[in-house]
Amino acid sequence: MTRVLLALAIAFTAAQKVKIDYPEAKKTDQADDYHGTSVPDPYRWLEDDNSEETLAWVKAQNAVTFQYLEALAQREPLRARLTELWNYPRYGTPFGKGGRYFFFKNDGLQNQSVLYKQASLEAPPEVLLDPNQLSEKGTAALSTLALSEDGERLVYGIATAGSDWQEFRVRDVASGDDRPDHLRFIKFSGASWTHDGSGFFYSRFPEPQGDEAQGGVNLNQKVYYHRMGMVQSEDRLVYERPDEPEWGFDTEVSDDGAYAVIHVTHGTDERNRVYYQNIASGGDVVRLLDDFDATYEFLGNDGPLFYFRTNLDAPRYRVIGIDVDSPARSSWREILPQSDDVLESVSLVNETFVAAYLEDAHSRVALFGKDGAHLKEIALPTLGSVSSLSGERKDEEMFLAFQSFVYPTTIYRYDFKKGEFSVFRAPKIAFDGGELVTEQVFYRSKDGTKVPMFVTHKRGLKLDGTNPTYLYAYGGFNISLTPAFSVANLVWLELGGVYAQANLRGGGEYGETWHRAGTFGQKQNVFDDFVAAAEFLIETGYTRPDKLAIGGGSNGGLLVGAVLNQRPELFGAALPAVGVMDMLRFHKFTIGWAWVSDYGSSEKADEFETLYAYSPYHNLKPAPYFPATLVTTADHDDRVVPGHSFKYAARLQEVHGNEPRPMLIRIQTDAGHGAGKPTKMLIEEQADRWAFVMANLGMEWPKN
Repeated sequence: MTRVLLALAIAFTAAQKVKIDYPEAKKTDQADDYHGTSVPDPYRWLEDDNSEETLAWVKAQNAVTFQYLEALAQREPLRARLTELWNYPRYGTPFGKGGRYFFFKNDGLQNQSVLYKQASLEAPPEVLLDPNQLSEKGTAALSTLALSEDGERLVYGIATAGSDWQEFRVRDVASGDDRPDHLRFIKFSGASWTHDGSGFFYSRFPEPQGDEAQGGVNLNQKVYYHRMGMVQSEDRLVYERPDEPEWGFDTEVSDDGAYAVIHVTHGTDERNRVYYQNIASGGDVVRLLDDFDATYEFLGNDGPLFYFRTNLDAPRYRVIGIDVDSPARSSWREILPQSDDVLESVSLVNETFVAAYLEDAHSRVALFGKDGAHLKEIALPTLGSVSSLSGERKDEEMFLAFQSFVYPTTIYRYDFKKGEFSVFRAPKIAFDGGELVTEQVFYRSKDGTKVPMFVTHKRGLKLDGTNPTYLYAYGGFNISLTPAFSVANLVWLELGGVYAQANLRGGGEYGETWHRAGTFGQKQNVFDDFVAAAEFLIETGYTRPDKLAIGGGSNGGLLVGAVLNQRPELFGAALPAVGVMDMLRFHKFTIGWAWVSDYGSSEKADEFETLYAYSPYHNLKPAPYFPATLVTTADHDDRVVPGHSFKYAARLQEVHGNEPRPMLIRIQTDAGHGAGKPTKMLIEEQADRWAFVMANLGMEWPKN
């Protein structure tokens, strides 16, 4: 604690002292009554991101922000180094269908990765689909892929400018030509072909009207079957629930082609229902699992025996079998019991259960027979993550992608007959990973809970409290942060920075119990875990407050905003990205209502009190010190609508705009929440983020 007090006493001389004339943002008298409490919302008008007034404010904010960023000496060297390191061939995990192989590849600086096909692993690859040809700016991205059983037709979804909305088209694999089929109004849906190749299942929302496409609430999703050659208006309605407008549906055809299995969800709640339809008979949809009591993930079937990964009575997950002809719970069988580690995913490949576990937030892989017998462990190269895995039940091989903080994503192949695990494709990138080291540390949160954190830095780092450090976390929605390779973080490490990634409660690193400990009334645990991570880094000598930057996106943006209000003195700079900043109104836009499963809702009195207590926008108040802050968002974000960041930035500048440190917002055009963002845009944005951090932590470009 003495180290912390000494560190907090250090003057924040690192921050770049500038005088910024922030754009004026009008304040209104808007206020809302929440269960007897009047809550001001003076920047409500910024929620309308299409109004002339908001567009003028956005233009003015970007002018100020980019004037500041363009004056930073570090910006161009950062952009050049990011471009240099980013420019290496990157491969996706191969997957097979109908005797062909398919894979994604990016030559290096292509805005979007290209889909290739090849007749065999040794055959020359041919371009099947190049999304770079669909948009001059590279902002059209592939979002959904589904190959027919014979591998002759491909359903692909295109999302434009980062939107969650997709349009589906169908391409002939042999010729590379598109068929006339064109489907719209699709969001949060895959596609799954019937085995005869005549069509596929998918889900869509009603056609949005006017501005609803950007900010309107997404309700009443329905399951349809599209028959090839038909117009969308003639698609057959398979299932709908007008009595449950918030329910969502995702349908997959079983490996034997006999069943259409429908996963029924309610927002982001990890619990779900499972229904099915016999495809041949086309009869009624059967409600197999309808209690909404746990997660049930369909893995495959042997006739009427359905396999599921579930957390029913197993917060770290297990595999069970259910005979749909005798579905009583008393007849269910346990195949893979819960273990000490979280069963993150299960695939059926070569008639074998391939189980990927999380052991203290890093991967291990084991093989099991369908009777649950343990067959073997697959030795992974180092502490890291299996980020994707491909293979089907009949295949004699599988591919997986493995990565870690200093281990670039590498594709491995496993031969089931020979039992051999070998490198299939290794990237060639110009950096020396031997100079860097990752360690996993554990620290205690405010209530004594032990929390893991990965810390990566150059070998021989001196724990003298002077190291610039970037602390990143998420803490929500059962999402696990595992070791991942990032060119952006690599540049930070080259500059002598420390990269710390904390595994907070609210995530899925230790199963459902860990997740639930960071939701609803326990959300403060997430913020306490993050603050404790910062204090640990300071107490152990990695850094000190004026050398510590924090970042997070989406729910992680909320995290950054909340801890800035609660403990601003701990940080020198902050990067909240596409954050959920208004916790009282998030449910009123697009898919925001779905997050009530983690956050709660201001429409309930007790939950309102919790949300109001930490909502970043509502808790910005004058303080003796506030760190330099660069808010980032995008004009086409239709998941966390940009109004969150707009309102937060306006209030931030109102309250802390007289600080000697910058309080800025960077608003990207032609982009969304993050998925599908073109490479050029990623490089430019990251150069700006690191330049901002370097300037405000007092970092200089290394002298050779």
